[in-house]
Amino acid sequence: QLVESGGGSVQAGGSLRLSCVASLSTNSRRCWGWFRQAPGKEREGVAGLARGGDTSYIADFVKGRFALSRDNAKNTVYLQMNDLQPEDTAMYYCAADATCYTDVAKLALKLSRRDFGYWGQGTQVTVS
Repeated sequence: QLVESGGGSVQAGGSLRLSCVASLSTNSRRCWGWFRQAPGKEREGVAGLARGGDTSYIADFVKGRFALSRDNAKNTVYLQMNDLQPEDTAMYYCAADATCYTDVAKLALKLSRRDFGYWGQGTQVTVS
């Protein structure tokens, strides 16, 4: 129900744009999240977006390099990743949930808890 694409292998300093297409009901995708998981590490929240408003959150460790955007008509959320570094190498996952918040702190907490009901299969990003 969530399909990611856009991953690949790039050199340090390069860019990629990940896409996530949802075949979920509108109510099921009030909240979007991007996560990543490197080998041997826990899955961590990278960015989150409330569908119904302008609330978005970007984790400090990618702030200034990553950006979110969406196309509601296409049920798609994008993660633009610039100036990629080797430490960005991970499997990137898209997630959606029926519950969301317009408060950025609550959205960040939701990401930290990985409190999302729908998950994609992931797309690999490798930076060398």
